[in-house]
Amino acid sequence: MSDHYYSQKPAAKHDLHTVEEVLRGNKLSFETDAGVFSKKGVDFGSRLLIDTMEIARNAAVLDVGCGYGPIGLSAALLAAGGSVTMVDINERAVELSRRNAARNRIANVKIVQSDLLAEVKEMAFDVVLTNPPIRAGKETVHRIFEQAYDVLKPGGALWVVIQKKQGAPSAFAKLETIYGQTIEVTKDKGYRILKAIK
Repeated sequence: MSDHYYSQKPAAKHDLHTVEEVLRGNKLSFETDAGVFSKKGVDFGSRLLIDTMEIARNAAVLDVGCGYGPIGLSAALLAAGGSVTMVDINERAVELSRRNAARNRIANVKIVQSDLLAEVKEMAFDVVLTNPPIRAGKETVHRIFEQAYDVLKPGGALWVVIQKKQGAPSAFAKLETIYGQTIEVTKDKGYRILKAIK
């Protein structure tokens, strides 16, 4: 299999560097590396999701496909009285997220290597966040939607960022079949933020 950011063990040669970002008013520093998603800085879609997501102070949050951590760590700052679980299949991404949590002194996080939601399926969450791995294919993205439903508490919400050209309309239709209530919260530069409520 060719090497992707959703590979379990990326073969790409390490290329560590640091990016500084301001997310939801918080100045954060991230260590990134080759073989992880958007290594040069937080991508527009993730930034739009971070700016839009609604997270209560005491929420239990899950970030699916956490990469080096921008979405999950931003959520952890919002859920200061709650907790955030971050999962990714990519062991390099998981290690970077752990280092970035420590680097930014964010302690209310648990970071786990997991194939989709396999390692967290016994847990329950108020909010699930994902910038799904579109290149892994529609079937994988739809499995994230289905598995998120199973771990959400009643009334909980899945927040998804997806580009229109990468399948936002079909993602919306799929979410409606699983969740019932699905809302397009905002859109910008071809990206859609979808919120599906259980």
